[in-house]
Amino acid sequence: MSSSYTDSGTTTFTVTHAQHMAAKVATDLKRLQRLYGSPSDADIARYEAEVIELLKAGYLGTLTLGFRRDGKWIVPTLRYTAQDLAGGPSNDDDPGKVPAGANVVGAAFYNYLTYSSAWTGLTPAQKEAFTKTVPFQRVDAPEPEINGYLVADRVYSAGGRAMNRASVRSF
Repeated sequence: MSSSYTDSGTTTFTVTHAQHMAAKVATDLKRLQRLYGSPSDADIARYEAEVIELLKAGYLGTLTLGFRRDGKWIVPTLRYTAQDLAGGPSNDDDPGKVPAGANVVGAAFYNYLTYSSAWTGLTPAQKEAFTKTVPFQRVDAPEPEINGYLVADRVYSAGGRAMNRASVRSF
């Protein structure tokens, strides 16, 4: 005798899921602050609030946070890339493992955001309305190059969505 079992369900992404993932980004940033002196507590709170809003709306493409010297990302820099899991499984790693001991002399903390394809489908009025809900008013700028390469090292997920984290490494 054989039998089969089918389970179907839907996961709804909520503000609680967005807060869960954004808190992990904030924890990574607190580690950067402790090791390298930046970003400030106020900026960490703003980045966390921005990530929550971007995730809720589905507008986050990538967010890169870290140090830049001579116009290029250096160690320690972290890049978060949003992903819809489309029902697939994913890890929900603990935050941390931010590289310690990097040379940030002459470098400044910087951030760079790209939007998802959902953002590009908005009208200018919709984009303007959304940008009023986030703590940073962003302007167009060229994306910095990386002095080294990216290594995927963490996945933060909840509610059917994920943020893949990659860290800049030196050659």
